[in-house]
Amino acid sequence: MLISQTKNIGLRSIIKTSGYGKIDSNTISFGIAPRINACGRMGKAEEALELLLSTNINNVNNLTKKLNEHNKTRQETEKNIFENALKQIEEQHLDQNNTIIVGGENWHHGVIGIVSSKITEKYFKPSILLSFEEDGIGKGSGRSIPGFDLHDALMKCADYIEKFGGHSMAVGVTVKKENFEKFKKKFEEIAKQAHTDEIVPVIQVDSKIDLKNINKEMIESLKKLEPFGEANRMPVFAFKNLKIDSIRALSEGKHLKLTLKDNNIIINAIGFNLGNLGREYTIGDKVDIVGVLEINHFNGEENIQINIKDMMKSL
Repeated sequence: MLISQTKNIGLRSIIKTSGYGKIDSNTISFGIAPRINACGRMGKAEEALELLLSTNINNVNNLTKKLNEHNKTRQETEKNIFENALKQIEEQHLDQNNTIIVGGENWHHGVIGIVSSKITEKYFKPSILLSFEEDGIGKGSGRSIPGFDLHDALMKCADYIEKFGGHSMAVGVTVKKENFEKFKKKFEEIAKQAHTDEIVPVIQVDSKIDLKNINKEMIESLKKLEPFGEANRMPVFAFKNLKIDSIRALSEGKHLKLTLKDNNIIINAIGFNLGNLGREYTIGDKVDIVGVLEINHFNGEENIQINIKDMMKSL
C-alpha cells in the first residue's frame, strides 16, 4: 500500500496518532478517513486541507491535534443526537412503523446523516432525521434499506417538502415544521404501500468454515484481496454449532465479547453494537455465527478473532 510510504508529513502525523500499529484498509477506514472527514462535518474543512499541504512540522503537529479534537467532538455530538433520537423512537413507539422519522432542535447538520445511518442499521427501516432551526425550517438527511427507493418516495411527498436531493439510498431534505407531521404520515403511507415491513436483511456468506481450519497464515492470505471497501467486501464466513464458553458486554452494554468453542478449539469473538444480544444467550448455548476473520493486536499480543455480523441459536 503506497500510503505506508508517503512523504506527506501531515498524513504521516495522522497515521501516527490514529493508534493503528500497521497500515491497511482498516487503518484508512477507521483511523485516517474519520479524522479528515470530521473537519468538514464540524465546519473546519480548511484545517484538513492545510494539514495535508503543510511542510512545517510544528504547524502539522498543531493541526493534527485539532483534527483529533474535531473527531472527538464529532463523536460526542453524534452520540448525543443518537441517544436523543432513540428516546423519541422508544417514547413514540416508532420502531413499530415501517419508517422512522424524528426531529430535534438545532441538531448538528454535519452528523445527522451518520445518525440516520445508525438508526436504519439498528432497526432495518428507512429513516430521516431533521434538525429544526429557530425559523421553523427543518433540514435533514435520510438513509434507506435495499428495496425501497428513498428518492422516489420523497417525490411522492412533494406537497410537504421544500426541497430535496439524493438517490435511492440516501437523501437530503428540507421540511417546514408546520408540515412535519403531514410529511411523516405521507411518507409512512408510501412505505406501507411498498411493504417495507416484508423486506428482510440479507448477509451474503462467502463460505462455511470450521475452527480447525483457521490459523494466522490463512487469515494473512486474505490480505491479498485488499483493499476492502464498498465494492470489495471482506470475506464473510459462517461458523456452525459453536458452544459459548464465555460471554460479557463491553462499553456499558454496547458491544459483545465472547469466547466460542468447537471440541477443544477456542476462538475469541467480538460483536460491535451487538450488546443487546447478550440478554438472549448464556454460557453453554450452541450458536451459529456469521462474521469476518481478523487478527486482534492488543498489548503486544496477536490473537485470532471473529468480528461478528450476526448470530443465532443453532437449530
